[in-house]
Amino acid sequence: MKIAILVPTFSQFSGIDKVVQEQSTQFVTGGDKVTIFALEAEMSPPVKTNLYVLGMPKTIIGQRIYRLLLPLDFIKAFKWLPKLKQFDIIYSHQYPMNWFAYLAKRVYGVKYVYYNHGIPPPWTFSNFEERVYVKLFSKLANWTIKKADSVISISQYLQKELKRETGMESIVVLNTINTQRFHKEINGLVVRDKLELGKVPIILYLGRISPHKGIHLLIQAFLIVHKEIADARLVIVGKHTFPSYSKKLKQISNNAVIFVGEVTDEDLPYYYAACDIYATATLWEGFDLPVSEAQYCGKPVVAFNIGPHPEILKNSETGVLVAKGDVRGMADAIIKLVHIKYGG
Repeated sequence: MKIAILVPTFSQFSGIDKVVQEQSTQFVTGGDKVTIFALEAEMSPPVKTNLYVLGMPKTIIGQRIYRLLLPLDFIKAFKWLPKLKQFDIIYSHQYPMNWFAYLAKRVYGVKYVYYNHGIPPPWTFSNFEERVYVKLFSKLANWTIKKADSVISISQYLQKELKRETGMESIVVLNTINTQRFHKEINGLVVRDKLELGKVPIILYLGRISPHKGIHLLIQAFLIVHKEIADARLVIVGKHTFPSYSKKLKQISNNAVIFVGEVTDEDLPYYYAACDIYATATLWEGFDLPVSEAQYCGKPVVAFNIGPHPEILKNSETGVLVAKGDVRGMADAIIKLVHIKYGG
């Protein structure tokens, strides 16, 4: 079968893109011919997978505007739409790529399946302009989702949200983890040596540096932890996509908070292996791949009890769920886990 996978970006720091990477690998292993179409790409495609990069503006503001207005880019549609004619099925992972999937269905009769990763709701953003942008983005996305032949949701939580927002039914297919890359036997000393952290307690966050990820709340919780456990360190790994938010995070941090920035996809498992606890104060998720990856690496997780977390994190067995927004509760949970690991 010839399969096209459409995704806005193909980057190692996007959970959606990592799902696309794993999905294409599984299809190819099953004997299918797979081509990924993305507006921009920072990763190489999996073995035996083709990759077409359609292009979009380089600036963050330019990219956001372009994503909203892609249906008006007739030149790009004229160039790329005919290439979708040859495929048996199209999996679209997020707007605005849904637009091409819809056009291919309408013009060529290609089956269009939407892969539902969800969209962060406007309330998760503090900036007025960002909230307006997300509202417009969601409206356009929902219109194109309704044109799909079928929908796959990556969690029961998103299945319910999609039904509420669009009336669309979907089947649930939980994201899978590559256990050859993420497992308990990985040695994290290389990361500890690189960061010159020795044997100190390390709390890790990995993901996009975005307001809805609640990193400001995580830092607040860590500062409480740091008062009691002076040698503890918070390592934040991820791509900065909101400059003003990143500036705010650095202003509220102390020297025990380490911003690593982007790391290679190959290095990610070693960061999990190096930490003692994986923590996230994210306010919204459709699934949360790092939570699953950390657990497969044998690390306890502390997270807010939101969205899909109860589906993928068993409270008290592989980590701790605390009430949404409870900074003190998150700090206490981290402190308790550090004491269990190091004594005291």
